[in-house]
Amino acid sequence: MVKKISYLFILLCIAYQVAFSQGKKPNVVLILTDDQGWGDLSLHGNPVLETKNLDNLAHQGAQFNNFYVSPLCAPSRASILTGRYHLATGVVSVSNGLEIMDTNEITLAELFKANGYSTGIFGKWHNGQHFPNRPIDQGFDEFLGFTAGHWSNYFDTDLTRNDKTIKTKGFITDVLTDEAIKFIGKNSEEPFFCYLPYNAPHSPFQVPDKYFNKYKNKGLDDELAAVYGMVENVDDNVGRLLNYLKTNNLEENTIVIFMTDNGPNTVRYNGVMRGIKGSVHEGGVRVPFFIKWPGEIAENLINEEVVGHIDIYPTLLELCGLNPVKTKPLDGISFADLLNDKSVKKPRLDRKMFTNVNFMQVPATLNAVGFRNNEYRYVYEKNQSQLYRLNKDSSEKNDFLKQNPQLSAEFENDYKQWFANVSANLSYYSPIILSKLGVQLPAYEAILTEGLKYKEGHGWAHDYVTKWNSTKDSMVWEIDCINPGKYKLELEYLCSKKNVGSTILASVGNESKPVKVTKAFSSAMIPSPDRVPRKEAYEIKKWGKLQVGEVFIPKGKSTITIKATDIKGDNVMEFNQLNVCFSSKN
Repeated sequence: MVKKISYLFILLCIAYQVAFSQGKKPNVVLILTDDQGWGDLSLHGNPVLETKNLDNLAHQGAQFNNFYVSPLCAPSRASILTGRYHLATGVVSVSNGLEIMDTNEITLAELFKANGYSTGIFGKWHNGQHFPNRPIDQGFDEFLGFTAGHWSNYFDTDLTRNDKTIKTKGFITDVLTDEAIKFIGKNSEEPFFCYLPYNAPHSPFQVPDKYFNKYKNKGLDDELAAVYGMVENVDDNVGRLLNYLKTNNLEENTIVIFMTDNGPNTVRYNGVMRGIKGSVHEGGVRVPFFIKWPGEIAENLINEEVVGHIDIYPTLLELCGLNPVKTKPLDGISFADLLNDKSVKKPRLDRKMFTNVNFMQVPATLNAVGFRNNEYRYVYEKNQSQLYRLNKDSSEKNDFLKQNPQLSAEFENDYKQWFANVSANLSYYSPIILSKLGVQLPAYEAILTEGLKYKEGHGWAHDYVTKWNSTKDSMVWEIDCINPGKYKLELEYLCSKKNVGSTILASVGNESKPVKVTKAFSSAMIPSPDRVPRKEAYEIKKWGKLQVGEVFIPKGKSTITIKATDIKGDNVMEFNQLNVCFSSKN
C-alpha cells in the first residue's frame, strides 16, 4: 500500500511539473556581441575562424540573413531595448552624453519585469551611467558590467555590481558568462530575462594566450589573431551557457537570441559586403541574427526578410505572450509569424529599414544616412545620393542612381521625412540628474572650450583632459538637481611638480569656490596586456583628490563650471572628473 501511494505521489509530481512547465512563460536569453561583424562566423564562410557553438545555435533555430542594426554601439542598443529608432530615444552617438537614452523610454527589462520576470544584465550597457539612466533604473534587477562605451582592461578588472564597484578575477567574457549562469540558476523556478551584452571583440584587443596563440599559429597578424581569439572565446562561453540550459532542463522553455551590434571594427572578412563599423553601407549594418526555441521555432529555418533591431521588442512581446505596457509608438514590427513557416518566400511588405550614423557631431545631420528595402540600398553620404540593387549587386559596386533618378529622389524624400520625424523632439546634452546619491562628472561628459584637449582625442570612456593652459578655457556640466542642499566638490587630477600652484574656480549657479593646487600627484597606468597598440586612452591606476569645498546647489537646472583663474607652469593639471557628494539639506 505504501509503495502504491509513493508511486502515485511521484506520478502526481511529474504531472504537476509538466503542467507547470506548459503554463510557464518562456525564459529569454539575449546575447549581444560588440563589433563582431557578419563575417566573424565560420557559418558565414570565414575561412579561418572557428565558431562551432554559434553555428550550432543557428542550425537549431531560425537565421535571418537580412538583419539590420545601427552602425555604432549605443544607437543599436537603444533600439534593441525599446523597439524604437535610436534618435527617437534621445541616443545620438557613443559618448560625451550623446549615448544617454531618455529615462522615460520603456525597455525590454521593464516590459518583462511588469510581466513577473526576473531581469538581469551582464556586460556593456552604454545608454547612460548616471541615475536614473543606469540599468538598475531601467528595469533590471541585477547588473554586473560597465555603463560606458568600452572598457580599458579585460583581465581582473573592476566592474559595477548594481551601483557598487567590485574587483573581478579572470577574463571579462568568462566572468560575465559565470554571472549570467548564476542568475539563471537562481531564477530558474520563475521566468527570467537574461541580457548578456559582451564587450568582445571591441578594442582594446586583449585575449587569453590560448586563443591568441591558436590564430597566430594560423599565420595571422597580431590584431586579427586577437579579434578572432576573442570571438572564439565568446563562442566557447555561449557553448557553456547553452549546455547549462540543457543540463538543467531549461532549454525547452527558453528562447535564445544571438546577434551583434554593428559591423566589424577592423577591415577583415565580411562576406562580399561593403563597409565596416561606422558605415551605412551593408557591411556596417547587416549582422548575424539567430533565434531558437525548441519545439516552437523551426530548425534550420533561413529567412531573407528585411528585419532589424527595432523588431526585437514587439517580437518578444508576442512570442512570450506578454501583457503590453504603455510605451511611446514602436517603430518595430513583430516577425513572430516568420519563425515556424519555411514556406514563406515572398516579403510580407515593402519595408524600409532606416539607418543614421553620427560621430559625436551636434546637431545630428543627414550626412551618412541610408535605408534598405527588399530590393535596394539607398545611401546619402557627403551630400550625394547612391542607389544599389542588392539582388544583383550585393557588394554595392555599381551605383544605380543615374539609371533611375526618379526612384532616388523618392527615396531621398522618404529618408528626410523619416529623419525629421525621429529627431523632432531630440535634445542634446540632457542635464545630468543630481540627487542625494551624488554624482561623478567625468571630463568626457563635459562641454569643453576649444583650448582643452583630451588625452586620446575623442573623449571616450576613461579619457581625460590633458591640455589646460589658458584662463579662457572652461569645462561645463549641465545638471538638474532634484535634492537641493549642500554638496561637497572634489577634483580628481594629476599634476607635475613644475605645474603646482595654479588656482581653479568651481562655480554652481551664483556660488563659486576657489581652490589652489598645492600638491603634485603622479600615477602609473594600469598594466594593459594589449596585443596591438590601442586607440583608446589607457586607464590611470590612481588619481589624486583635491577638495574644493562645499556649495549650495538649488533645486532645478543649473550648470557646474570649472576654470583656472591663475596658471603656474604650462598645464594646470590632467583632469579626470569632478565628484559631487551630498552633504546636508541646509
